Amino acid sequence: MPIIAKESSSNRDFIPAPAGVHPAVCCDVVDLGVLEVTFGGKTKKQHKVRVVWQIEEVMADNKPYLVQKRYTLSLHEKAALRKDLESWRGRPFTPEELSGFDLENLIAAPALLNVVHNPGREGGVFANIASIMKLPKGMTQLTVHDYIRVCERKTEATETWNGAPVTDPSWDGGITDDDVPF
Repeated sequence: MPIIAKESSSNRDFIPAPAGVHPAVCCDVVDLGVLEVTFGGKTKKQHKVRVVWQIEEVMADNKPYLVQKRYTLSLHEKAALRKDLESWRGRPFTPEELSGFDLENLIAAPALLNVVHNPGREGGVFANIASIMKLPKGMTQLTVHDYIRVCERKTEATETWNGAPVTDPSWDGGITDDDVPF
């Protein structure tokens, strides 16, 4: 049976979260694993995570907008994750916390996000998080709704190859670049 690739039109209809300051709630922390990252002409492997928030504003389908930010899993003094977490918490990490902080504790934590729009390729717009702050006292905390954490989603594939589900992003089927005919 043929496998036909087509240009997807779904991204053309994508509407990013509105720019501005929004009350938010953390709805997911996703372990992306060790990824190959190129920065400043150098390629290295880094452990990455993605933190996902829901904001108060809703889309046309009445579901809340999601905004996310990807981080290197590090609490080094120069790491973006540490800077954002300290800003979000409103205080620096203690030495004890720096020895190991469980990011799962972020789930359901309120925040105030400053969302900015940045131009993308081909005329698109991306909603990026410029800053994360502690929710001011007196502001209503949001609760997570209409969201299933990535780690709790069921995979549709039941097939495996050498013990790995075929939907696993790390699965390559044993194919190398030398096997690709173009």
